[in-house]
Amino acid sequence: MPTVSPSWNYTLHLPRDPRAPGIARGTLRLILAAHDLGELTPTAELVAGELLANSHCHTKGPYSLRVLSPHPGRLRVAVWDTDPRIPPAFSAETPTAPPPDTEGGRGLHLVRACADEIGVSVLRELGASKGGKLLWADCGGGVAW
Repeated sequence: MPTVSPSWNYTLHLPRDPRAPGIARGTLRLILAAHDLGELTPTAELVAGELLANSHCHTKGPYSLRVLSPHPGRLRVAVWDTDPRIPPAFSAETPTAPPPDTEGGRGLHLVRACADEIGVSVLRELGASKGGKLLWADCGGGVAW
């Protein structure tokens, strides 16, 4: 009789600290290894690293990494931060890439290129919500959610 893998999710709350993105990437590697999803590690780590770096560089408060797998072999990597502004790379259907001579602005374009699907949710401050935004990217190919 085949077994069905239950869905799972983890959330790591991170302080405003330059070491936090590296700690989060290491935690992500451990989570994926524990769930036998090592083949998704390079893509998931790149996506998480860019989303975390974006939050660390462009916001002033704490942020969180959320990793979930509602379907076997599929992974959603999400980063929440306190700033409700949506980065241009997530707000346009086909955003323009930065000029080749600029030093920044490529990270979220990498996320778009590596992920199967991306999205953003702007969170209003209702009840227990702290507001801000949640940027997410799906990895793993196969059928959509």
